[in-house]
Amino acid sequence: MTDETYLPVIEGLIFASEDPITADEILRAIIVIDGDSVEITKDDIIKSVELINTKYESELYPFKIMNIAGGYSFATKPELSKYLGYLNSEKIKRRLSQASLETLSIIAYRQPVTKPDIESIRGVNSDYILSTLLDKKLITIVGRAESVGRPLLYGTTDDFLKYFGLNKITDLPKPREIDELMQDEDFLEQKRKLLIQDIEETIEFELGDDN
Repeated sequence: MTDETYLPVIEGLIFASEDPITADEILRAIIVIDGDSVEITKDDIIKSVELINTKYESELYPFKIMNIAGGYSFATKPELSKYLGYLNSEKIKRRLSQASLETLSIIAYRQPVTKPDIESIRGVNSDYILSTLLDKKLITIVGRAESVGRPLLYGTTDDFLKYFGLNKITDLPKPREIDELMQDEDFLEQKRKLLIQDIEETIEFELGDDN
């Protein structure tokens, strides 16, 4: 094939896919439609994605193709994260509570980890939170510990990677990077707004119970 023959096809498949799509899945789709004799390989797919991304290097484009959970997906550029974080803060807050985020962070950084270990760090019972995270498919049971009682071990899933836009678990920010983020003025402002919103929602809930 020529370098650009399948560029629109590859770009279109990535754009239309609801989940990250792998180079193998793209190749399979092309072969199913155009036949086994088509002259394209997995390496051609990978090189084509790199070529497509050169178009999106311009500052005029807010997105590019990224590796997420082992596949390709369109995603907004990291430099826009502050603006998108502001826009989506309420939506994210509804999806995951502070307790869920705390528990998920412990699992992500210490996996595989047991429920007693999680509770010893958080200082509270985590039955409901773990059940919620399992229902959302953000965590999964990966085995049992060899300690007394052989408690279940928990780890993160591919859905966790998709949710946070990561390609692999090692892409998680390092503790030092988190400390720097915690001191960022924009982050502190967003935290303040969410705290105020928490207080307002608590007051509204309590007033509703009184009526």
